Amino acid sequence: MRIVLSIVLLLHGLLCVLGFAKAFSLAALPALALPISKPMGVVWLASAALLIASAAGLAWQTSWCWVVALLGAILAQVAIVASWQDARFGTLGNLLALFVALYAAFAWGPFGFRAEYHRRARAALERASRAGPPRVVTEADLASLPDRVQRYLRFVGVVGRPLPRAFRVHFSGRIRSAANAPWMPFEGEQTSVVSPGARLFILRAARSGVPFDALHAYEQNAARMRVRVLSLAPMVDASGEAFSKTETVTLFNDLCIMAPAALIDPSIRWRVVDDRQVEATYTQGPHTIRATLVFGDAENADALVDFYSDDRPALAPDNTSFVPQRWSTPIREYRVRDGVRLASRGEGRYHPASGAYAYIEFSDLRVAYE
Repeated sequence: MRIVLSIVLLLHGLLCVLGFAKAFSLAALPALALPISKPMGVVWLASAALLIASAAGLAWQTSWCWVVALLGAILAQVAIVASWQDARFGTLGNLLALFVALYAAFAWGPFGFRAEYHRRARAALERASRAGPPRVVTEADLASLPDRVQRYLRFVGVVGRPLPRAFRVHFSGRIRSAANAPWMPFEGEQTSVVSPGARLFILRAARSGVPFDALHAYEQNAARMRVRVLSLAPMVDASGEAFSKTETVTLFNDLCIMAPAALIDPSIRWRVVDDRQVEATYTQGPHTIRATLVFGDAENADALVDFYSDDRPALAPDNTSFVPQRWSTPIREYRVRDGVRLASRGEGRYHPASGAYAYIEFSDLRVAYE
């Protein structure tokens, strides 16, 4: 949709050049019967330049294209009113430009989820930095952990490295709303703070060419998820005690996979289930959740290969209530980045009675520590 809008906006801008050509007698334009003054011709040219620039800005998803589209539509309408008899149908193009300005202002400008995400992420990282320099993880920090957890932390390489205060994640993949729904490609970004736990997550995807944005925010022990179609129309707005506990599971899952050094936290309680599974009890403010970490077999014995919890129910079709069912995140393809070995691919899966299914697949997880 964005590319289609860009092309239409570009064509509207090119048509505005005709007013400039008429005013300066650069071409024979019998369709424009009324004379156009040279000053008004300059207005036509300025509006054309702004509309063409906004089309390029929209195509490249710039933060400024909404302002340029708005100014271009205003100038073009001034010129159209002056030549109303000949150019009145150009008002339709200006209405499109106004829609583009509104859409872009929320999609990439100062009024949408992206701008909110970056403002809140900067504030979260600033709070984390005030905790002082991170300390280095030592073998002594691992001594009280279950054997499989110790082996995992050595496998990823946290010993001798700073304990992360926060981390940023970029990822891509595909997502769907139900087991029988079509897959949609997405791009996402996340900023998380280890302690006290905070998680800001923004995702942008499209279905049948129509884009939507999702913003998850977990701060001060409270979580909220919002989804908007075209960055404008609300589709989902979930919050409350139950949702906050649900997102506490997600927060702990992120620590296990993306910042495993955080597992040395003495407040996490551990229980060995069997030779491959260890249950963790994690508390964040008023929320206490349980999750089970599953480690590899003989081929990848030291790696974390799955994570599951019954404390993260699925969002019901009404987008406000929850349906109890198991949630899991199998992971694979460990890669070394900046000296730490982390999984680069994974899934989010639900386990209803009808059978487990993946609702999100991550094809490229890139983590940077703060």
